[in-house]
Amino acid sequence: MSKTDTGTGRDRDELGAAGSRLSTAPQEEAVSLPGLGVIGWTRWFWRQLTSMRVALLLLLLLSLGAIPGSLIPQTGADATKVEDFRAAHRTLAPVYDKLGLFHVYSSVWFSAIYILLFVSLIGCIIPRTWQFVGQLRGRPPGAPRRLDRLPAYTTWTTTADPEQVRAAALGLLKKRRFRAHTAGDAVAAEKGYLRELGNLVFHIALIVLLIAFASGQLFKSDGTKLMVEGDGFSNALPMYDDFKSGSLFEPDDLVPFSFDLEDFKGTYELTGPNRGTPRTFQAKIRYSKGAYGRQTTTTVKVNEPLEIDGSKVYLVSHGYAPVITVRDGTGKVVYRDAVPLLPLDGNVTSQGVVKVMDGYRDAKGKKEQLGIKAFFLPTYGGAGMEIASAFPALLNPVLNLEPYHGDLGVDSGLPQSVYQLDKTHMKDFKDAKGAQLRVNLKPGESMELPNGAGTVTFEKDVKEWAGFEIVQEPGGGWALGGALAAILGLAGSLFIQRRRVWVRAVRGDDGVTVVEMAGLGRSESAKVPEELGELAGHLYERAPGAPEPDDAHPAPPPDRHVVPAEGAEK
Repeated sequence: MSKTDTGTGRDRDELGAAGSRLSTAPQEEAVSLPGLGVIGWTRWFWRQLTSMRVALLLLLLLSLGAIPGSLIPQTGADATKVEDFRAAHRTLAPVYDKLGLFHVYSSVWFSAIYILLFVSLIGCIIPRTWQFVGQLRGRPPGAPRRLDRLPAYTTWTTTADPEQVRAAALGLLKKRRFRAHTAGDAVAAEKGYLRELGNLVFHIALIVLLIAFASGQLFKSDGTKLMVEGDGFSNALPMYDDFKSGSLFEPDDLVPFSFDLEDFKGTYELTGPNRGTPRTFQAKIRYSKGAYGRQTTTTVKVNEPLEIDGSKVYLVSHGYAPVITVRDGTGKVVYRDAVPLLPLDGNVTSQGVVKVMDGYRDAKGKKEQLGIKAFFLPTYGGAGMEIASAFPALLNPVLNLEPYHGDLGVDSGLPQSVYQLDKTHMKDFKDAKGAQLRVNLKPGESMELPNGAGTVTFEKDVKEWAGFEIVQEPGGGWALGGALAAILGLAGSLFIQRRRVWVRAVRGDDGVTVVEMAGLGRSESAKVPEELGELAGHLYERAPGAPEPDDAHPAPPPDRHVVPAEGAEK
């Protein structure tokens, strides 16, 4: 081999050494399959599992696995919807059962992906962290022999001594927050360590997100409660209307607190194109922490929950609860209560049921039960608007009642909704024309039941109810912090460039100092040549160019926008 070829090979080796360790990513090595053996196969499997390619693949699989959990009804979220799906898809449902698609987040395959991703990230992070720490403790490598082969390069001559040039370069680079030191006849400097730090922060944040998500799913609780003005609530399982929790949740994990709904206020736009649009939804409550905590009054609004020791109380729904009084044939009050009715549309047209289960006797003294279907219109619009409210506020309230008598079926032991009426064993009341009795009542008016069976009164007091969702999800703060850290770490790894700069100053044969500056980045970027040109301009001010042999003027300063050197390796 010729000397020229030998020199070129040596230069390439030096450039490779100079550009090495600009990243903490594991170097690609040819991995030969080990021979048969438990240790060999275990080592090979660990290498594959902890590679970045496998980690990204597992992250993609985890994202894809979460899709059916969002599209298919889940047992832990709504068991009723799951049963409805089974009834409607008798062929597809058994397949979903075998694949665990009705409980995706607790299925074996989703848990396997989750755990493998967790292990893969840890296996990637630990060696990269130690390597990064080693780089921080070390010094930037010395300058290659041929700086003119680097992607960004400039040179000039000066009458200043080489020691003065190197001292000026060292001070300039440190002032620009480079890690710099003198190595032989050159100054070596490096900057952009936050790129690798951002990369590590991003991967550590993913682990934090995984742990926070797992703890939130395992220990979470989520329940709802409908409360009429004046009602109270204690954070215990029997007080919830609906409740679901994680697999490791225990009733003792509920945060001890209680609150009373004192007043609910809702306002709406009265005129204009947005007429009927809600303006204010807020609930005034009085709460206390623990069994004997001091009571505090506060206001809960939409998207402004009350937070008590990690448990959040959200305001999620609203409706009306007209006060209804039922008297039997003797005039005895057998029922008096505010009846929550469920909204059917945006104008809060509401529907519900009044169930009188005990104490009622008809005109002949026969013991019966009453069931009254109630249809409420906050703003009655007249004869043409009998089936829907014209406005959500209480401007002209009307209560439509449809009474029945007989057996409600509540003594059969079978559960039934408080908002629905089972008319299997019920008989309707007839009006004077023999049709089903239906009456529209305004506040303060009463309906007479036929044959002296009693009266039903729509009291002037119309209360409002509020629906609350009480959520307790450990790890929510960690998940938010992990997400923010992941975004910041990813931004740092994408936008911060790791680069190295070398400044060599040696005395030439003619006694004039030759200054060479070169830069090398991790990837091709215009930032390295521009930054090198700016540094060269400042260094030139401290070590100006020497006059040309045939001219009394000094050499021109180096170009601040350095063009990559011809023949430079990329």
